Amino acid sequence: MHELVSPPIVAIDARDAAATELRGWGRYELELVRALRAGACDGFELYVLERGGPGPELLFEQVKLPWMLRRAGAAAVHALNCFLPLVRPCPGVVTIQDLAFEAWPGDFGALTGRKYRTLVPLAARSAERIICPSDFTRDDVCARYGVDAAKVRVIPLAPALPLAPGGGAADGQGGATPPGGPYLLAVGDLRAKKNLGALVTAFRRLRSGATAVPHRLVLAGIDAGEGRRLRALAGSEPLELTGYVSDSRLDELIRGADLVVHPSRYEGFGLVVLEAMVRGTPVAAAHGTALPQTGGEAAAYFDPADADDITAVVGALLCDPGSRAELARRGRERAAEFTWERTARETAAVYRELL
Repeated sequence: MHELVSPPIVAIDARDAAATELRGWGRYELELVRALRAGACDGFELYVLERGGPGPELLFEQVKLPWMLRRAGAAAVHALNCFLPLVRPCPGVVTIQDLAFEAWPGDFGALTGRKYRTLVPLAARSAERIICPSDFTRDDVCARYGVDAAKVRVIPLAPALPLAPGGGAADGQGGATPPGGPYLLAVGDLRAKKNLGALVTAFRRLRSGATAVPHRLVLAGIDAGEGRRLRALAGSEPLELTGYVSDSRLDELIRGADLVVHPSRYEGFGLVVLEAMVRGTPVAAAHGTALPQTGGEAAAYFDPADADDITAVVGALLCDPGSRAELARRGRERAAEFTWERTARETAAVYRELL
């Protein structure tokens, strides 16, 4: 009789995927787990942790999780949210999307920032493997924390926002009707790194210049109460603050925009760039951090610190439908290079390095 040998267990901390309002990390966790389960886990078994427990998150991550790993007999653990157990019974993989808490500490509350700045360097040095979504983040992690680049793997993300039925790269159409009238769209929040004040300043100039544009500016993810300063910057120009929007509504907004503008001063990947491209919406983005790597030659770029440059680049695109159409074509081709099947396959390969 041959003894049956169970496949090794890879535990994944995917608690953010259960959030009611999914944002960057949550979407990454949800889509990665789905794609792994769909066929990328040959040779190992997934043990997905979808809930934490009572008490502080730190207690779960550093005390309860290692206990759960021992109990499950895990052969490896992957922390998808930076916080890898520092004392653990098996090799560890940690995903670090970016180091915004180091570069833009004012965007984080005091306790949250202290947690990140204390534990993430320790997790990076402790991990057997680190996954980053871009060369920029890899280089940032290695430079700031003295990490050996040989243990870092760059694995890009992929479009995660559900496409409307019939919409997407094939024709850019389908689903509910996008809002009427011409508009620019930016997606983000009020963190300083998102640089939305510079975009609003540029928009106001575009509306009042010699070649005044008829567009309004829609800021998805910011509600009216939080965005008072931005509304004051816009003056009497048409600025819409949507608050948090559903996936279907965000899909509509992206598809209906003449241009998606992403002025962020710091991004580890810039997923909204791909979300626009896969829908055939042209993109203008900040020339810096990871955005040029994500957008490649399929986006137009500007200096995010220079409102005049933002005005010039965005204005030129709005006045030239042919250039926007060419960016849309390139964007569809670019977005097709990024899939969750690829992300899962390359992530599973990292697990196999350790098993």
